[in-house]
Amino acid sequence: MQRVIRIPGRRRDAVLPVLLLAMALPGLTGCQHGPPPAVQIRIATGSPTAVYYAFGQSLATILNRELPNVEAEVLVTAASAENIQLVGAGEAELGFTQADVLPAVPAAPTMAAVARVYDDLLHLVTTPTSGVRTLADLRGRRVSVGAPGSGTEITTSRLLDVAQLAGDAVRRERLGLDDSVEALRTGQIDAFFFSGGLPVGAVTTLAAQRRVQLIELGSWSTPLRAQHPGFYVSRDIPHSVYGVDPVTTVANPNYLIVRADLPEWLVRELTRLLMERREELASAHPAAGQTSQRSAINTTPLPLHPGAVAWYNAVKP
Repeated sequence: MQRVIRIPGRRRDAVLPVLLLAMALPGLTGCQHGPPPAVQIRIATGSPTAVYYAFGQSLATILNRELPNVEAEVLVTAASAENIQLVGAGEAELGFTQADVLPAVPAAPTMAAVARVYDDLLHLVTTPTSGVRTLADLRGRRVSVGAPGSGTEITTSRLLDVAQLAGDAVRRERLGLDDSVEALRTGQIDAFFFSGGLPVGAVTTLAAQRRVQLIELGSWSTPLRAQHPGFYVSRDIPHSVYGVDPVTTVANPNYLIVRADLPEWLVRELTRLLMERREELASAHPAAGQTSQRSAINTTPLPLHPGAVAWYNAVKP
C-alpha cells in the first residue's frame, strides 16, 4: 500500500490561468460554477532514501508552486516496475522507471515518456569480512536482489542469469533498499544489490557508519547488452562518491513517464519545468540535475508524449 507524501506550499500567481486549466481537462465544460476542481498529479517514486523520492519531492514542489490549481503528491513505491503499473492503471500521473524494466512490464498505450533523466548505476554492496570479492563469490551466499516490483530486482535477475548464478545458486532475499542496508548491518545477508543514481543516500550513510565495499561489475555490461540490446553500458563509481575503492559497474537510463491521456498543454508545461528548473532539482539530489535537452528525447522503446514533443520542438537549436 502506497504512502502518500503531500508537498506543502504553492504560489498562486502561477503561469497559466485557472480557467484555461479547467477548460483543458477531459470531461469539463464551460458550464462550471465556482472554482474548477484541482488537477491531481501523483508522482510514483521509490524508497524515501533513494533518488526517485528526492527527485519526485522536488518536482512536486515546483509543480505546486508554478502550475495553477495543481496538487502534486509523491507516492512511495517499490520503484520502477510498480511505477509502470501505477501509471498504466491510471493510479499515478507521473512515475520514474529504469529503461530496461519497460520490456519486462507490459507497456500499455496508456503511457508515454516525458524525458530520459539520468543513468542508474547497479551497486553490489558488501563488507570486507564477507569474503565476497567478485560476482562469482555470491554463489551460496545470502543476497538481497531488490524489492518485488523494483527495477533493481529485474536488472539483478538478468545479471545473475548471464553470470550463471540463476535458480538456487544464490540464496535470494527480496528486500527494499532500507531493509537491505539493515540486513547487511546486522549480518542477516552477505551482500545486496541496488540500482540508483549517484549518490544513493542509504549507501552513503552506511559507508559513513561502517566499512563497506563495492564489487566490480563493469565486465558484465557487454554480455547483458548482448541478451538485452539497447540498455546496458559501463559507468564508474569513483572513490569520491562513498569514500571506498572505485569500481566500474552496469548502468542504464531512467525515464520520467506520464499517463498518455494527460492534456498536451499540461505535459508541455511539465516538460518545460523539468528542463528549466534543473538547478533546483539538482539541489534535492545531484542526479536530478543531470537531465539534458539533447539526451532527454531518447526514450526508446517508449514514445514521447505529444506535449513533450511540442516543448522540445519549440526550443531546439
